[in-house]
Amino acid sequence: MLTDLNLTRVFVAIYEAGSLTAAGRRLFVTQSAISQSLARLRRELGDPLFERTAQGMRPTALADAIYPELHEGMSVIDRTIAAVTGFDPLTSERTFRIALSELGEIGWLPAIGEAMALGAPRARLAVTALRGEDLEELLTRGSVDLAITPAELPAAFERQTVKREEYRVVMSAHNPLAGTEMSLESYRMARRVWVEGDSSARLLAGVHARHGVIELPAVSVQHIASLPPLLARSTTLIATIPETLAVGWSRSWPLVIRDLPFALGPVELQLYRRRSPQHAGALDWFFDTVSAAVSGFPGGFEGIHIAS
Repeated sequence: MLTDLNLTRVFVAIYEAGSLTAAGRRLFVTQSAISQSLARLRRELGDPLFERTAQGMRPTALADAIYPELHEGMSVIDRTIAAVTGFDPLTSERTFRIALSELGEIGWLPAIGEAMALGAPRARLAVTALRGEDLEELLTRGSVDLAITPAELPAAFERQTVKREEYRVVMSAHNPLAGTEMSLESYRMARRVWVEGDSSARLLAGVHARHGVIELPAVSVQHIASLPPLLARSTTLIATIPETLAVGWSRSWPLVIRDLPFALGPVELQLYRRRSPQHAGALDWFFDTVSAAVSGFPGGFEGIHIAS
């Protein structure tokens, strides 16, 4: 088994990053240095460990077998070192990266930014757009440190439920449907607005299919921030959105909120953390800070209100 701690770190970095270049960036060394270390690893273990493919460096069966214990070992070592040397958020100039949806930026970023300014005034915060199709890769490769999403990611990622969000139907107060409870038939027949950028869109689409809501949306938009003026000026459109968002909007726009005519249940928002034993102290602090900020803040969704 590996006796060189640096080689172990290189192995873990290649496995998680999926490429030699990305592993080098993570470890702040050149690709050439990573290639040399991989050559040593292959000699010591008598296995190619990774095979080059169009999608990146694919681990062999042996690499898959030894990764969990090596990853856990590096995590223990890094946390032990961090406990001795310490991570001081007050002096850190690190850039922390988090993936958020458009709604997450509007609702949670003010609280996260305030907590960062108080706890780590010299650190920087970078927000990446939340894209479900490559989120797992972003976390695995360390392109982002954290992500908040309702998506279900592999169990290997550390996670914590930070919010449970109910969904409601919202429409103009002048919509004929505003004066009655929303029936399933009315919902099926209504002209719906669909938000492509909603991180819960896939979940909602599945619920629609199970309840026979098969008619294509009348309007599809990219940004949730475009909904208030669109709904307020329409007498026919409806949208299904998070309750806190609907309540915030109803304070500034002539909108009415109705219960869904089918069971959806609360959508759980998970805070995920990237898989890496490096910088454990900093990541522990960032994870805890974001968790506390989001869990203790109702969401500033009323911030979406250009003049009505």
